Amino acid sequence: MPVAHSLIMIQFLSWVADRPRSYAQTMEAWRTTCPRLSVWEDAVIEGLVRIDGGLRLVSLTPQGRAVLQASRAANVDARNAGRNRRAPSRKTAPLPQI
Repeated sequence: MPVAHSLIMIQFLSWVADRPRSYAQTMEAWRTTCPRLSVWEDAVIEGLVRIDGGLRLVSLTPQGRAVLQASRAANVDARNAGRNRRAPSRKTAPLPQI
């Protein structure tokens, strides 16, 4: 069963996928000392990002791209499901006559 990733992880993966990012840029933007917000460390541990070559560019792994694509597909499906729902009926009871 696929692992559900947090919104912040999806935001991080989107940020990395947006354009080439150096390791220094990534650390400046995403490193934290808060143990509850360890998105960089989690992404590395889960194999979602890698550091490439001498320029030390951070990029998505195939697994990271798959997670991001699945998240985007789920968002499209959710939006489409919301559009296909009918609005609730607005029938109201008649007002009592005085």
